[in-house]
Amino acid sequence: MIEPPFTPHDHLAARLLPHSGGNSGDGSHDMSHLLRVWKNVVTIQAIEGGDAEILAAAVLLHDGVSVEKNSPLRSKASTLAAEKARGILKGLGWADDRIDAVAHAIEAHSYSAGIEPTTIEARILQDADRLDAIGMVGAARCFYIAGRMQSALYDPGDPYAATRPLNDARYAIDHFKAKLFKLADGFKTETGRRLADERQSRLKRFYDEFLEEI
Repeated sequence: MIEPPFTPHDHLAARLLPHSGGNSGDGSHDMSHLLRVWKNVVTIQAIEGGDAEILAAAVLLHDGVSVEKNSPLRSKASTLAAEKARGILKGLGWADDRIDAVAHAIEAHSYSAGIEPTTIEARILQDADRLDAIGMVGAARCFYIAGRMQSALYDPGDPYAATRPLNDARYAIDHFKAKLFKLADGFKTETGRRLADERQSRLKRFYDEFLEEI
């Protein structure tokens, strides 16, 4: 028998999924992203500890407010999602301290927000979400988002950006050097760092082989 995706928090998931943003039409932040992040959370939490229910709520609501990558409000997306989560969880009767824990994890998970996670749950969510931005899935999401932004794959005159500034708003492959390769150095848990090292190797291999082909 196949277990529900958010077991043993499937009842909570049923209450929170309508608010998750998983049906926003953004294929890089859809239901499959939530499920991958939850899988990463479960893997890390099994070793690092933390409150599983707080983590489940944080995963389900961390992308609750959808903001496009090229929006001037992008750096505020996690703060807006945290505020939305507070209202939802208060409506479900959650205690204030547990709402605060979920909200902090959501607010701190975002790379662009630049907020340092101060709890184990926030560190785990940040690591779990960033694992989905590297490796083969990270490469796929990068090019998917570039398509949404109508970016080119690469600069045919200088794909390595050897003589020009990186411009990941214009060229998808530039995003690897501009951001993705930097993520592995910022993981907050030992388990997250180990998983990130594996995915970073795959991401670099993809980058090298992509450039070799073109």
